[in-house]
Amino acid sequence: MSTGTHARFQIDVGYQVYLAEGGEEIGAVRHVAPDHIVVYVEGARDFVVKGPAVHAAHDGKVVLDPAVVEPELLEAARHAHDSETD
Repeated sequence: MSTGTHARFQIDVGYQVYLAEGGEEIGAVRHVAPDHIVVYVEGARDFVVKGPAVHAAHDGKVVLDPAVVEPELLEAARHAHDSETD
């Protein structure tokens, strides 16, 4: 398992990823590097997320800043749970 200090946060591979505190999980961290993380968005692909886009990291969660992440990641996040059935 990869562990690293990313910007000012401690982030581990496997952390769940969100676009808002208390929001719905959109994916998981696959890789941690000093200046970015790689996030798999459910039903889409891996995205490289640069340090400034990480808003918070705690309790096994990473919260991204939607104003900073790339538009393609936001679009993928909107559809992250499309394949789930009730």
